[in-house]
Amino acid sequence: MISTVATKPFSDQKPGTSGLRKKVPVFQQENYAENFIQSIFDSLEGFQGKTLVVGGDGRYYNREVIQKVIKMAAANGFGKVMVGKGGILSTPAASHVIRKYKAFGGIILSASHNPGGPTEDFGIKYNIGNGGPAPEKITDAIFARSKVITSYRIVAADDLDLDNIGAFEVGGMQVQVIDPVSDYAELMEELFDFSAIRNLFGLGFRMVFDAMSAVTGPYAKEIIERRLRAPEGTVRNFTPLPDFGGHHPDPNLVHAKELYDEMMSGKDAPDFGAASDGDGDRNLIIGKGIFVTPSDSLAILAANAHLAPGYNGGIAGIARSMPTSAAADKVAEKLGIGIYETPTGWKFFGNLLDAGKVTICGEESAGTGSNHVREKDGLWAVLLWLNILAVRGESMQDIVSQHWATYGRNYYSRHDYEAVDADAANGLVDTLRAKLATLPGAKFGDLVVSAADDFAYHDPIDQSVSKSQGIRIFFEGGSRIVFRLSGTGTSGATLRVYIERYEPDANRHDLETQSALADLIAAAESIAEISSRTGRDAPTVIT
Repeated sequence: MISTVATKPFSDQKPGTSGLRKKVPVFQQENYAENFIQSIFDSLEGFQGKTLVVGGDGRYYNREVIQKVIKMAAANGFGKVMVGKGGILSTPAASHVIRKYKAFGGIILSASHNPGGPTEDFGIKYNIGNGGPAPEKITDAIFARSKVITSYRIVAADDLDLDNIGAFEVGGMQVQVIDPVSDYAELMEELFDFSAIRNLFGLGFRMVFDAMSAVTGPYAKEIIERRLRAPEGTVRNFTPLPDFGGHHPDPNLVHAKELYDEMMSGKDAPDFGAASDGDGDRNLIIGKGIFVTPSDSLAILAANAHLAPGYNGGIAGIARSMPTSAAADKVAEKLGIGIYETPTGWKFFGNLLDAGKVTICGEESAGTGSNHVREKDGLWAVLLWLNILAVRGESMQDIVSQHWATYGRNYYSRHDYEAVDADAANGLVDTLRAKLATLPGAKFGDLVVSAADDFAYHDPIDQSVSKSQGIRIFFEGGSRIVFRLSGTGTSGATLRVYIERYEPDANRHDLETQSALADLIAAAESIAEISSRTGRDAPTVIT
């Protein structure tokens, strides 16, 4: 029986770069999740009788909202829901299931790398039929609908048993509970040379993968230990927990410090270390004695992708988010392929991938992926690295050093100021925008500003324009600083400052990163008045 429930709008349901993210108690308000889910359905057309994919990263409140989505999908006319067993589907796996089974779209429940638990973060994101995040025209429509919604539709039914694979029925709609891992694992076997990687492990190659008590655990356990035959214990923290074991499931050098310290422990360290985040779309890559920045990882993966069977015909092009370093640009130039600079947010890569303009994409915030899905994919990046290491037979240190010698090194760092007062953060950005026209020619120490702008993206496929995507300050010689406010947090504002210097001289490739960027870091403080405007003497996180 379908019920129509009267409701009142909430004013704060504007999706960010990756859907709507709030604290769990916010989503637990009466009708809050239902309002947003109904706003999604009200903003779509043509889904009657079609399939909806549903899953999440297993964080707190995941199961409860999945039950709501299933009952509301039935009431709104979907013909079928495919849901991962236990409510589990990594974000890249959900994208693959949408694409493989030609679903109308999918709802992914995640707050990605943000912490989980009763008072921590939760999120709802809609993905379209190509498997990628909804474009802005849809998220704008969802927000507009959420401001005027007066009712939602839901089927009165018992909760579904999500822990048994099989076919069920809810309100006349078919529900299929699927193995969340198998389809994704089979796709990885098609893309990579599992035989070569198995041989690598057979030679005594040692790896550590930290799943951070998050969604990638079951995927990594199946693929790395079972299919690739890495020793048991290679995959750590592989059971997804609602609170991620009380840890912050963000694969960076702060929250994965234990892994970093182990990889830097000397000659007895493992050969390769990696981690993935809450919903499985980000990655951390560390070799014995060397951390590989996400920007460098994107460039090296693109330069070596042809070594994997799924890419042995070469790649069509590379896309990177604007704050990501220009290391990939050098690779594209040498390969004679296109390079595209987009705003932050994986949804901006979708049109380029669908049009066949690019094969590999990446963001500096530890996200890398390819045209196999329409999301970034942490485990995919780890497996491509393993494939490259297996074929080249060299250490990560050697591979990275050779890459820098060939293309030059982009010294690069991101300084995050988290949970800054929102008014202060917005005031800082507004003041920066106001002074852009006066910056060219200005000197900061030995640095001279050559150009300054507020990045706007003109999509070459659908001609849409996305403005105010980040403030860029360019200096003579090729260095730059980027300032932007992140859309992935749930408390206050996160100011991100990206600092980059290109160094072509191989004799200067072994400098400590923060030292190599010291004058640019000082210039960023001077230009943006960060300390006085935010009250912060130092970044919260440096990566």
